[in-house]
Amino acid sequence: MPADLAIIGLGPYGLPLAQAAVAARIPTIGFATGPEAGSLSAAELRRMRAEGFRPGTDPAQLGRVRTAVICAPTPRGADGGVDLSQVEAAARALAGRLRPHTTVILESPVLPGTTGDFLRPLLEEGSGLRAGRDFHLAYSPSRVDPGSRDRTPAGTPKVIGGLTPACTESAAAFYGRLTDKVVRARGLREAETVQLLETNYRHVNIALVNEMAVLCHDLGVDLWDVIRCAETKPYGFQAFRPGPGVGGHGVPHDLTGHASRGLRMVELAQQVNHRMPRYVVQRAAALLNEHGKSARGARVLLLGVTYKPDLADQQGTPAREIAHRLLELGAQVSYHDPLVASWNVLDRPVPRADSLYEAAADADLTVLLQPHRTYDLQGLSVKAQLLLDTRGVTPTGAAHRL
Repeated sequence: MPADLAIIGLGPYGLPLAQAAVAARIPTIGFATGPEAGSLSAAELRRMRAEGFRPGTDPAQLGRVRTAVICAPTPRGADGGVDLSQVEAAARALAGRLRPHTTVILESPVLPGTTGDFLRPLLEEGSGLRAGRDFHLAYSPSRVDPGSRDRTPAGTPKVIGGLTPACTESAAAFYGRLTDKVVRARGLREAETVQLLETNYRHVNIALVNEMAVLCHDLGVDLWDVIRCAETKPYGFQAFRPGPGVGGHGVPHDLTGHASRGLRMVELAQQVNHRMPRYVVQRAAALLNEHGKSARGARVLLLGVTYKPDLADQQGTPAREIAHRLLELGAQVSYHDPLVASWNVLDRPVPRADSLYEAAADADLTVLLQPHRTYDLQGLSVKAQLLLDTRGVTPTGAAHRL
């Protein structure tokens, strides 16, 4: 069966799209742009193949689809900007096979102007076709909540912005097969800026509660009780919760160097969130000291080293810097995570605890970084000699909270 859809990039943005497409009975071919294809289990791949998905092996297959969606990752580069190298590679592979009337959509997180100023010339030069005349070009922010069981693609509105009104409608027709609601932006830059706003919104609000966590600790105020009460307000407030840092694939951007005026609040938020791993280590050292122990030589157990609960993804996890700083203080660091079989910090393997309760009972300090569902938090708080809860999920009074 010929594929209707090609997805280029099967990482955190492309894989959920592929799963939604096969669920909608759209014949789909997927091309990996890196090691992200390994995140698809053999069982899941078999199930998807049975429903119409095929892993791409021959780039010539890109010339036989009606819709191509580029979902290549765009990590932060060495200069702090967006690394578009994988988007560029995907565009060049597609351009040489691009047919008239194909709809090309970019879902990778990018800065405003990228689709029109960077992607469009690559596609036009490589294909000899004109965007908006010979093929449709659009941008749609990827809206994925990794690991969530409650939010489905069908129930998540999709924003679409095209180079021309016809481009927008073509992309909207495609996404209308996947979701119950399509929202049309005015154009490419508006749709790209939606993604920028949504990502920055998360980081700025997390930074606010992270600063509140530090302040409330100094004041002797229970921030978690403050949040519990504040979120009863039916308007003007959305609850965010502090943590040891912000991980994930959505990188905040303050636009410094990309606009006449950067986003100063986002720049400050990044500074606040980047300080949180250091603050966690400071709290850990202070707790050990209060109980007559030094960080040097202390046995410290880290629980949950992924960036999000119940997800194996370690992209941007603050656990790595926390372990690094603890090791620099001379602590003996070990970890437990049901989703991570092995873990390296500073190119050295970190010992993995096999028995959670035995390890917590043996450790001088246990630091809860991610509350995976498999963790019995009540039992953990009883077994641990000393417990620092960075997520505020243990029973009140059972642990020291961030």
